[in-house]
Amino acid sequence: MTPPPVFESKGFTNPPEADSSDALRRKKTGGGVKPCRFCGNALGEPFLDLGKTPLANSYLKKEDLSRHEPVFPLRVFLCEKCFLVQLADVNTSEHIFSDEYAYFSSFSSSWLKHAKDYTDLMVKRFKFDPSSFVIEIASNDGYLLQYFKEKNIPVLGIEPSGNCAKAATDKGIPSVVKFFGVATAKELAVQGKTADLLLGNNVLAHVPDLNDFVEGMKIALKPNGIITMEFPHLLRLLLEGQFDTIYHEHFSYFSFHVVEKVFAKHDLTLFDVEELPTHGGSLRIYGRHAANASWPVSGRVRELKEREIRHGLNEDETYKDFAVKVTRIKEKLLQFLNEAKASKKAVVGYGAPAKGNTLLNYCGVGANLIQYTVDLSPHKQGHLLPGSRIPIYSPEKIRETKPDYVLILPWNLKEEIMKQMSHIRQWGSKFVTPIPELRILE
Repeated sequence: MTPPPVFESKGFTNPPEADSSDALRRKKTGGGVKPCRFCGNALGEPFLDLGKTPLANSYLKKEDLSRHEPVFPLRVFLCEKCFLVQLADVNTSEHIFSDEYAYFSSFSSSWLKHAKDYTDLMVKRFKFDPSSFVIEIASNDGYLLQYFKEKNIPVLGIEPSGNCAKAATDKGIPSVVKFFGVATAKELAVQGKTADLLLGNNVLAHVPDLNDFVEGMKIALKPNGIITMEFPHLLRLLLEGQFDTIYHEHFSYFSFHVVEKVFAKHDLTLFDVEELPTHGGSLRIYGRHAANASWPVSGRVRELKEREIRHGLNEDETYKDFAVKVTRIKEKLLQFLNEAKASKKAVVGYGAPAKGNTLLNYCGVGANLIQYTVDLSPHKQGHLLPGSRIPIYSPEKIRETKPDYVLILPWNLKEEIMKQMSHIRQWGSKFVTPIPELRILE
């Protein structure tokens, strides 16, 4: 029997706690050496520096324009011991997930379909029924739990943003306004609230204290319970230059190898994995207590780990090459926008996603190159993008002004957006996507 693939001496085999030499280095530098979020190893220099930018979801009101706009370093580090890709400069979670958090999941029809399909799949595969209990971490506005509720399966949402949690409770989704970790999990366990299904979509990357979060999941999961987590796959990010998915909300960027080790440290076994098209390429991992052998480890786990090794996720050079790729994307976008301006062609944006703000701020793009952007969410309309200060309108603005180009900032939703906005072709306008390479779509 062939042994499972491992990442060699660079660290994927046994990521330990920070050793004494790392602790000594931190002591000597007064804490200046940054420890890895997972294994505690001292981090070196960042392999990618996107400059200082505002928080990606800190949309501005007109009265904010005269005030100082806080900016934070956006630098990406690679742990040379466990190979976790991460931000390490600041912990901005308390600033980000406030009572005015701007992202509401329910405004994307394709994401709602994804949530409904997920619900149907979980019920079919694991036989969840009204005797089961489903807990979602970072449940947002109830976009997903509503589909379990429709099947009369009891649910609970855990959501740190008060305005999102209120939207969920207005739909009849019980919600707790808290950050999730060991403390919250213990509170729920004391109340008898442990999960048959514990899920989190696009939350694992948002966690500053990774070990506390995963240990909390272990506590919140019933002995025979199932965990699923979805997050963007580091492999897709690297191969396709998806640097705009890097912003202050995302503290960690996961390969399967690393996330498997994180869960294993807390006696949780990942027994299956699916590759999804969402967010430019995501993973859905399936976990269980290590002591629960009822679900054997799938062959997809081995195959994916082998593929990550073939693509060099355990090699420093892979990350250096990615930084070069990011620079080229910036150059091509600026070339297109400057040529359009010189030709007196109007360019506007579609969408006001966090990823778009990373893209625009790193590239130094403002309202001089993109006149405005539009978004379906009324929570964003009437505001301005952070940093670039590009105004946000409703999609009807495009029909009124008839621009020459529409730059799709949430490029992962381009099919949905192009269908919704197909009428721009009536006056000869064209769609543009910036990543993985700039494309003008007829």
